[in-house]
Amino acid sequence: GKPPSNPKVACLPIIVGGVAFASLKKNAETGGYALKFDQTALVFGMLANSFAAFKGSESKKLMGDKGIAERFGGVGNQFAVTQILAFLMCLPVMFLTEGSKFSEFVEILKTSSDLQFNLVLSGLAFYIYNELATLTLKVTGPVTASVANTAKRVIVMVYMAAVTGKVLTDEQKIGAGVAIGGVLLYSLIDDLLKPKTDDKKKTA
Repeated sequence: GKPPSNPKVACLPIIVGGVAFASLKKNAETGGYALKFDQTALVFGMLANSFAAFKGSESKKLMGDKGIAERFGGVGNQFAVTQILAFLMCLPVMFLTEGSKFSEFVEILKTSSDLQFNLVLSGLAFYIYNELATLTLKVTGPVTASVANTAKRVIVMVYMAAVTGKVLTDEQKIGAGVAIGGVLLYSLIDDLLKPKTDDKKKTA
């Protein structure tokens, strides 16, 4: 696929910086700032994002191969196969890190209707969301998809705050604004700079 332009690459630190700023927590006693996150969640989150970017890149390549695309019979089938493979690859990691709690989870699953409902509903929602994200790769690219995936976290944070009535801190408001603004700039910057480039060519 076509790599992102230099102006788009320059927008990436703005987006990442906004997400990082939204994660800052102010110490009431010292007035200092520190990033608020769980270290395990950070490591697995970084791994998940890395594999998601890799999946997007490889999915885009497969879409461009007419022979493979025909054998899959559509982007939806391609995504389904990808998800099955991802599930099988994640099983060893799951048992390695949380295998001791699996029997406890099964017992709760047998008795809790809320867990059963939420498990099915969240699984369906996640599958549909990711299938739609794969479909957008046809008209975008893996980098753009990764940018949208990063912005999604901030948008979800703002949405959940509105739904639950939780008051956002100033840091979260500013960080969310910067990240969302960075994504908007990423989407428009090539079009904003294009007229200037065309004018220079006409002058030359």
